[in-house]
Amino acid sequence: MLSEKVKELIKKSRIVSCDWQNYPRSVVDIFQQADNAGRYLTDEDIEQIEAVIPRLSQGLAQGKLLRDKAVEIVYHARTVVLDARPGITEPGGGLYPPMRAEACWRDFWHFLRCISYGISGQRVDYTSDRGLSYMEQLYRELQVPLDAMVLGLEQLKVFSLKQFEPEQQDNLEPYFDRLIESMRQFSSGN
Repeated sequence: MLSEKVKELIKKSRIVSCDWQNYPRSVVDIFQQADNAGRYLTDEDIEQIEAVIPRLSQGLAQGKLLRDKAVEIVYHARTVVLDARPGITEPGGGLYPPMRAEACWRDFWHFLRCISYGISGQRVDYTSDRGLSYMEQLYRELQVPLDAMVLGLEQLKVFSLKQFEPEQQDNLEPYFDRLIESMRQFSSGN
């Protein structure tokens, strides 16, 4: 059972910021609605955004590819975490009982979703410092194994970048690094 404090932190730990002043409100609203619903951009969303800002075509296609490969990417990242941290899902491990582990894997899926927004909108500044601060409080309150979460984010990056040609990978790294570096700050206590 989650405490009231945890429930409140969950509501506030929204890590995406769609405060993109130089984008038309209609485009920002599409990203915001997807985030509010906790879903990836749909094909219809992508078409609508592309109609308003055609220069986002490549980023939108890249975000769509991540959406379409999300289950596979998260599976591979999860496998690496489980291999690196045997026992993490066993009694006494940081992701025990099973519902804690499921929440962690769900977070991986959501982290990739948030990164896909940044890539789709070609905005490396897609994160909210305030939301990340609440997420840090939430993770500390729940005693989430931060080293495993950072490893998971790093693996989301590895397996996501494998979906793209080498010449695209360098351009995509900053979107992943933005969230990885924020999470590393959680684990260092800074």
